[in-house]
Amino acid sequence: MHDELVDHLTRSTPLSRGEALRVIQDVLAFFDETTEEFVRRRHRELQAQGLVNAEIFERIGADLKYRTVAPPELSLRQLRRIVYG
Repeated sequence: MHDELVDHLTRSTPLSRGEALRVIQDVLAFFDETTEEFVRRRHRELQAQGLVNAEIFERIGADLKYRTVAPPELSLRQLRRIVYG
């Protein structure tokens, strides 16, 4: 799986073949995250940092614009609904 990329990483970095494969799998998993999963994860992370919901939802809304495949713009209400159902 992704042999060409693994080969490139092992040539261009100090990573072993196994480490390079793990990095690729981690990156692919990161970008495979759905919008809903991203919103829930970021909400938990920002809440753990002590931010309040008003700040959290503003930041999540801004973060979504920079995702690799940007989802449609979500309102604060839609963001809250993803988190709280």
